[in-house]
Amino acid sequence: MSGPPAPAKPSAETRARLDLRWRGAHLLIAPHRLAFFLAMLVLAGASLWWALIQTSRVAGAAAMEPVLPAALAHGALMVFGFFPLFFSGFLFTAGPKWLRVPPWPVRRLLPPLLLLSLGWLAWLLGAQWQPSLALAGACFAVLGMVWISLLFWDLLQQSQAEDRMHARVIAVAFTVGTVCVAGLALALALGAPSVARLFVLAGLWGLDALVFVTVAHRMLPFFSLPSEHGAGSDNPWGTLGLLAGAAGFEALAVWMDAVVPYESRWGVAWVLLYGLVECTVGSVLLWRAWGWAQRQSLRNRLLRMFFLGFVWLGLAFLLHGAARWLALAGAPQWSLGATHALGMGCLASLMLAMVTRVSAGNSGRAQVADDTVWALFCLLQAAVALRLIAVQAGPAAPLVLLLAALLWAVAILAWAGRLASWYGRLRPDGRAG
Repeated sequence: MSGPPAPAKPSAETRARLDLRWRGAHLLIAPHRLAFFLAMLVLAGASLWWALIQTSRVAGAAAMEPVLPAALAHGALMVFGFFPLFFSGFLFTAGPKWLRVPPWPVRRLLPPLLLLSLGWLAWLLGAQWQPSLALAGACFAVLGMVWISLLFWDLLQQSQAEDRMHARVIAVAFTVGTVCVAGLALALALGAPSVARLFVLAGLWGLDALVFVTVAHRMLPFFSLPSEHGAGSDNPWGTLGLLAGAAGFEALAVWMDAVVPYESRWGVAWVLLYGLVECTVGSVLLWRAWGWAQRQSLRNRLLRMFFLGFVWLGLAFLLHGAARWLALAGAPQWSLGATHALGMGCLASLMLAMVTRVSAGNSGRAQVADDTVWALFCLLQAAVALRLIAVQAGPAAPLVLLLAALLWAVAILAWAGRLASWYGRLRPDGRAG
């Protein structure tokens, strides 16, 4: 006589739904989980710290001023602190598929990602209280950047895929970023904060902007809805050569600005030419964006977020060009506004769109911008607008800067907290990833 039938083994989806706990071990399931989570930590810390700095300035609490120049500490965090971690999470997840090579095990990525994140958290603490700690953090970050760059170059060398152009450009961008972080650390060690600032600006264009435009050029057609040209056939970004060339030109121009004095005849000629190139590139990008908007439905909020980030890129080039000419007329403050149009407007908008889509898709959720994500994105746009208004706010500038920093912090902390809660949990559909 046979006994009772053995109970059916629960499906993977059922087991995932039963295990709803957040576990640190789950961060090692996929590269994007670990890298995005660490990026969220650095981003949240940097955003909170900057909001506190602005609050203390309005309140007159001078004791909150950092021991390093605040603009340098803030700029390095926003350029190098979290973007390379987000890039790593995406590239070591999607990159092997692009290149048709086996992915690295997540544990192989753990040491360099920890070096990067802990390095920039140490930079944050050291910038506030102890310069030697900030320098040590920058050195850890250099090691992390070198390690990650070598791992990605190794994938590229293994690949026999026919299309490796986008991956090559990204590998070059990581190399440029590594050099810039090393230059930042060396300049800080030598007591040259003005030179350190040049490395930050070069990294903004040569690492962050170059990686974003390259990834967007590769991926945005696949995110698009069908049009009369077919899904994926209409790329609003134009050619990769235009985008990569423009970003590379800006990174090199940082050093031209440093060596060519504005008051000289050659300096004036350079500024006029520089501004003309930027205004031309910005006009072409906005013209491409307008044409794409006429052909592509933007009812999809996630696609709209990509589109608005692209519009900010065109505006950033226009503002940079105009700022060059205005500086000759004695109004240099617009340069800072143009830099924030790029960093906050373009790159942060694309960050929200790309990271949300990758995180949702790899966690078994709908790849859409729901009401919460869209509201946070709009809050981010308000922060960008306030930051640009602060350029001409006069005596009210500290208060406007505080409002911008608070809006940014609220949007970022809510977004980061929501997505970070996904990374430590199993997918609800039971699949790997």
